[in-house]
Amino acid sequence: LGEVPSPIVKLASGENPLGASPKGLEGVRAGMAELMFYPDWTATRLRRKVADHVGLTPEHVVCGAGETEIIGGIMRAFAEPGGEIAMARPTFPVYHQYVQAEGRTVRFADGGEALDVGPGPMFETVSERTRVAFVTSPHNPTGRCWALEDVAELCRRIPHALVVLDEAYIHFSERPSGFAVLAEHPNLIVLRTFSKAYGLAGLRVGYGVADPRVIDLLMRAKPTWNLGPLQVLGAAAALDDDEHVARTVALVSEGRRRVEEAAASQPKLRVVDGSEANYVLLRVVDPELDSTQVFKHFLRRGLVIKDGTVSYLGLGDRHVRIDAPPPEVLPRVREAIRAL
Repeated sequence: LGEVPSPIVKLASGENPLGASPKGLEGVRAGMAELMFYPDWTATRLRRKVADHVGLTPEHVVCGAGETEIIGGIMRAFAEPGGEIAMARPTFPVYHQYVQAEGRTVRFADGGEALDVGPGPMFETVSERTRVAFVTSPHNPTGRCWALEDVAELCRRIPHALVVLDEAYIHFSERPSGFAVLAEHPNLIVLRTFSKAYGLAGLRVGYGVADPRVIDLLMRAKPTWNLGPLQVLGAAAALDDDEHVARTVALVSEGRRRVEEAAASQPKLRVVDGSEANYVLLRVVDPELDSTQVFKHFLRRGLVIKDGTVSYLGLGDRHVRIDAPPPEVLPRVREAIRAL
């Protein structure tokens, strides 16, 4: 690649450009005083805080070392070996990686050339054999959202299965949360993470909210001491940091718009419209280029973006994903797009 300019900036993981929640960091520091003790295996303090936050009870909440740990528990608790798990293609790769690791069977709702990751393909894919169906809204990697009416309809179509609504990026969208329809659909679980809007990706904390009968099974499936005091107190404190979340959302919204504007002026690229997440998916339309070449082009300029060929099944070699950059990085992103 030759000499790469410094500093190298990662725009591939959806990390918070403002850093960690200041209140979350205060909670982490408070947790250091408890490091000599084994933690409460139920993470009661965090479950109570989340329950207050969403207007339910702790019995509706399970916490994990990131959403990913809860996803693994869902596979084990709700699908027998060989059981069918439905998901979009392309999608967050951890879903199908866990399906393979846990010996279950994946059924893809294929988005095709149009990247249609909405309810239509999913409705056609699920059946009486479905055990779990994953819906990511905003979707990874397109950033597109499902309407809550469609989530509810999916729950009605497969009452024997668990519908998982992954809202990892919901703070960057103005859509209502799936929390609003939980009471009517006991086969729905809504997942959230502290990695994005709260800037605590390295702390590894996520939670799920569902009917207490669903939570009871997941509490049995999870590791015993999966969260320590740094995670519990840090995440609980971050939930009160509305100011940090608001600043993050404003910065990301502006950065996303600026990237879309820059890409719209580059004839070799096309914006995949509809993103309500903290990234933009771009289609490489120049037949002389592919996603890996575009990835290397950015890397030579010290910018790490996501190559769709490497990161997503079914996306092929025509797409790259770029996080919304902070203002100080935006000129470098614009120049890389212009120089393509």
